[in-house]
Amino acid sequence: MSVGSVAVVVTEEIEVPSWDLYELSIPCTVFGKPQPDLADPWYDLRLCGTGAGARNGATADTGLALRTRYGLDDLADADTVIVPSVPDSCVEEGRPLPQELITALRRAYDAGARMVSLCTGAFALAEAGLLDGRRATAHWMHTAQLAERYPKVHVDDSVLYVDDGDILTSAGLTAGLDLCLHLVRRDLGAHVANQLARRMVVPAHRGGGQAQFIDLSVPDTDDEGLGPVLDWARANLDRPLTVEDLAQRAAMSPRTLYRRLRAASGTTPLQWLLNHRLARAQNLLESTDLPVEKIGELTGLGTANNLRHHFLKQIGVSPTDYRRAFPHATPEPPSSST
Repeated sequence: MSVGSVAVVVTEEIEVPSWDLYELSIPCTVFGKPQPDLADPWYDLRLCGTGAGARNGATADTGLALRTRYGLDDLADADTVIVPSVPDSCVEEGRPLPQELITALRRAYDAGARMVSLCTGAFALAEAGLLDGRRATAHWMHTAQLAERYPKVHVDDSVLYVDDGDILTSAGLTAGLDLCLHLVRRDLGAHVANQLARRMVVPAHRGGGQAQFIDLSVPDTDDEGLGPVLDWARANLDRPLTVEDLAQRAAMSPRTLYRRLRAASGTTPLQWLLNHRLARAQNLLESTDLPVEKIGELTGLGTANNLRHHFLKQIGVSPTDYRRAFPHATPEPPSSST
């Protein structure tokens, strides 16, 4: 099966140190190195530079120079177009994206290319109008700006990536790798994607619906009444703790505890407890072979069904599917204080 060409947009402003290099390297690693024993032919990777100096090499202020054989006009000939990121100044300061890039993205889409963004690359697809009326994501640190700047886009800040058929978007950093492996899985099947992931020493598959993160906010407060009780709660997650238990431990009323924790961390006591129980469950699923039923007990979530319910609701995948991403888990002595 021929999988065609993958064109990766290289902007002039590659900032160092920055996430830009990491996200640029992801599609180069996944699609750029031939894997003839897995699929032949492999992808034809093309780096397409922006700006007048694209074909002669563009140098950022930091001194990094990238020389590309292809320019933006070549995007229209690609089967898949990937925008790894856009300059921070276009996201944080609202500096306009190059019009030649926006025009080239529209032409590529009109020519039938599959459009992909990693992290802030979603801003380029949105500016081109390709995300209007669609569900999309980006790194959770930038989704609020994406939603405010492009109100026609249905921004989902909770998922790793969104597959909307001919347009796919991902969150930042490693979520971009998840999406690229997902593309290989779509194109060449699960076996090829799994073998490639194994060679890269990364989890074979994390579903796009998995949550980007669980909020374990540390209260930013000088209130000495909260710190000790929260430390105690973290050490006793296996117990069926209630708000009343925490309030009694903190020597304050449940109402006062609720108000102080909400002001300090932005979350309620029950949600704070649930977040830490789930984080503990993730750790046990990653590092042990304990049964789901036992993990439910150790995290204070009780039954396996209760653990599955909250895991699916908060993280987006089942505990079993989550564990499959960590096939080399080693037994860990169960401890409620870990």
